[in-house]
Amino acid sequence: MSSRSGLSSVARIALAIGAAGAAAFAYGSLIERTRWTLRSVEVPVLPKGAEPIRVLHLSDLHMAPWQRSKQEWVRALADLRPDLIVDTGDNLGHERGIEGIDRAFGGFVGIPGVFVNGSNDYFGPVAKNWLGYFRGPSKRKSKAKHLDIGALHAHFARLGWFDLDNAATAIEVKGTRLELFGVDDPHIGYDRLDIVAGAIDDLRADDPLGDESWPDESSTPEKRPTVTIGVAHAPYRRVLDSFVNHGAQLILAGHTHGGQVCVPGYGALVTNCDLPRSQAKGLSLWRHGFRTAFLNVSAGLGTALTAPVRFACPPEATLLTLTPAQ
Repeated sequence: MSSRSGLSSVARIALAIGAAGAAAFAYGSLIERTRWTLRSVEVPVLPKGAEPIRVLHLSDLHMAPWQRSKQEWVRALADLRPDLIVDTGDNLGHERGIEGIDRAFGGFVGIPGVFVNGSNDYFGPVAKNWLGYFRGPSKRKSKAKHLDIGALHAHFARLGWFDLDNAATAIEVKGTRLELFGVDDPHIGYDRLDIVAGAIDDLRADDPLGDESWPDESSTPEKRPTVTIGVAHAPYRRVLDSFVNHGAQLILAGHTHGGQVCVPGYGALVTNCDLPRSQAKGLSLWRHGFRTAFLNVSAGLGTALTAPVRFACPPEATLLTLTPAQ
């Protein structure tokens, strides 16, 4: 009697655990995975007196052509009227993902933007053991299909966005010069920090007097406010440290999906890179030596088709308002 009772108790516990797991998976795959969220933060990096600048940070859409809800939600973000869009990669998630990107980004024509690649802009998703993420960053599978990254870049070119893959550029927004530099995806070793260093030097050599401008012929030259922003898909430490060394005041990245499956009150279990779990998503500070930069890691808007679930980590875009430092 007691033995059967004990087995019955164990069975009930096992069934309860199984039911809870099934309910959590159903919630994560059917509800939270499409609970699109806009996160808004202020970043005090502008010089005193500068006009605030609104930056829309998009990442990790992993787009498939049938994902109309995501496409329409992203398209509506144009109504925010951001001053700049920064896209940190992994836009594609399917061989025909560019069709969804065309629809999602259709409202962004005329809004300045920059972008970098993620590995999933080059290669399609491949099924893998989810537990492998606990052993360290994932590896690219040789059988992954090549995606049409050329079509993606052509689409961004039509939007007028600048390709920051191992490159640098500068634009003026509301009287502030934004120096932007970035790398191709560090997760697959495509980053070339040596090339970026040269591009930054060339960029600053074009403005050797520190962005001086003359309001009129009789006035004294005055320094135009400048903010430096680093952009990468995967926030590996070597890249973040290099960006800080090159004067980045703000760094934008994605890739982590915020952990994708998190534990309430604990946070991300993995980051799929060497970034600390505590910085898997959101705005934080990255310190290297005596220098510090703000780091915004987006939890992203999608998931790989082979892992369609989120838990305690809803999909997000981020609206960062750059404000004068106190």
